[in-house]
Amino acid sequence: LMLNVEKANLDCVLEVLPALKRPTISPLSDGEWLAVNTILEESLVRSIIPRLKEAGAQGIVEYPLNKIVV
Repeated sequence: LMLNVEKANLDCVLEVLPALKRPTISPLSDGEWLAVNTILEESLVRSIIPRLKEAGAQGIVEYPLNKIVV
């Protein structure tokens, strides 16, 4: 799952967002925004997206995962 969030809402989004370890967080060209990438179980996506939107996430993208090497 990939999403954008304002820095002010990051903690709220992270409270909702489960992750394999911790999500990857990268700055966007607008210094007040961040990109968040994480791996989720497919069964959680449908229920978690509305909660992420309520927490301030925008531009949410779900994409398939081919393989995880741990």
